[in-house]
Amino acid sequence: MKQTVLVRYGAIPEVARFVHDLVSPPRRHEQVVIHSHRGLELGTTLENVRPAVGAAPAGEPQQQDDLADEPAQRVLRSATSEDCRRHAELRREADSAFADWQNRIREWKLELELLDIEWTLDRQKLVLYVLGGRGAETTKLALQAAAAGMAVIEVQPVGPEGPLALPAAGGGCGSGGCGCHD
Repeated sequence: MKQTVLVRYGAIPEVARFVHDLVSPPRRHEQVVIHSHRGLELGTTLENVRPAVGAAPAGEPQQQDDLADEPAQRVLRSATSEDCRRHAELRREADSAFADWQNRIREWKLELELLDIEWTLDRQKLVLYVLGGRGAETTKLALQAAAAGMAVIEVQPVGPEGPLALPAAGGGCGSGGCGCHD
């Protein structure tokens, strides 16, 4: 049976709901390997989420509508010592590359302030945390990095409350959903 747990993850932490079907639910503050919207990451569990009032009792099938609301983010397993070692190694690598990324941002004449960088646990994506909102400058950073043959990157804007959520999908150019304005 799928259960939901709150997990904190990321160099500039986000908290989100993650489903799991582990035999025993992760304990509070347990390190786990998750599949987030960015890919494989190391996270820390915070709290098991209780089923909503009116949810199907254990053993009964969920309604199709309930499955549509289920998050795609999953807890894959408890973190191993190898996962923790790999995470620490990637953290050191990201720290040593920080100044290089600051220089690139300056050379590309982008008006962004780099706050932190981190690799996903599988080293498939580099996340660049920048101060400010989504817009032309964050898009330019991603495009410049791609044109320079850099790793797959995700630019994650950060505001006073923490990482900013992606805008709702749809609307297309001119609607404000892509960062463009009329």
